Amino acid sequence: MEAGMEEKLRRITLWLKRTFGDQPIPQYEVNSRTVDILYELMECNETRDRDVSLVIDDMKQKTAEYESEVNYLQDLLMESVNLSFNSLSSAGTSYLNALVDSAMALETKDTSLASFIPAINDLTSDLHATESRNREMELELTSLRKKLTAALVLEKHLQEDLKKTEEHLAMEKAKADSRTQNMKFLKDKSEDFKFRIKAAEEQLSASGMDPSLTHQSLVSLSEKLTDLKQQTVPLKKKLESYLDLTPNPSLARVKIEEAKRELNALEAEFSSKVDMMALSVPEPSKRRFT
Repeated sequence: MEAGMEEKLRRITLWLKRTFGDQPIPQYEVNSRTVDILYELMECNETRDRDVSLVIDDMKQKTAEYESEVNYLQDLLMESVNLSFNSLSSAGTSYLNALVDSAMALETKDTSLASFIPAINDLTSDLHATESRNREMELELTSLRKKLTAALVLEKHLQEDLKKTEEHLAMEKAKADSRTQNMKFLKDKSEDFKFRIKAAEEQLSASGMDPSLTHQSLVSLSEKLTDLKQQTVPLKKKLESYLDLTPNPSLARVKIEEAKRELNALEAEFSSKVDMMALSVPEPSKRRFT
């Protein structure tokens, strides 16, 4: 073990003996790390003890000075006015103690009026400053309370709006689900109709039905009929303009009758084909729809 290590360990042992006194010293592992930690702790403790000793010595010195000053003042009172602390009445003693307590509270150097007045002024200024700060804090607190109330009201409104929005979304979702189911139903129904139409057309074709009676032919014929009706509208308007003309009205009536007969013929042909189709189409086997 190095000499420096041994010296540290020796001083640590002495310090521990002084610290624990008659009590046994706790066991610890002796190595460089623990010795360094204990040595540093010992130095801090000794430094603190020295500082405390200095403070104690200073307080003892000030106590002696205060006692010397008290004795001097008591002797001065006895010599000048033949007055001692023991000769004071209970009221005088109370007043004197109150004066001393006030001086200590105000932290004045003595009990003279010149010391009390500045101290009281400073205390009054501190009181006014404290009251001013309290008023400012009360105003800030009132403002914060208003803001908190407004925030709570806003939070409540937001929660209500959120609840309404969630309910609205739930309703819209239910409607969307219902529409989806309806669309699926209509799509399946459309597929079923297409299947039934195709089966009916195949049956009609197999039975030798006129192709002009098929659904597509009838639709085409209906479109032509509608187109002819639309074509007759301007012709009728044009005809109305000719009705006021005097020359050859019989010829105009002949043309009108021809157009009416042609339109009636087309309507009759369309109606007869629809009737023939209704009579000749057997009831198709219904495909089960799910």
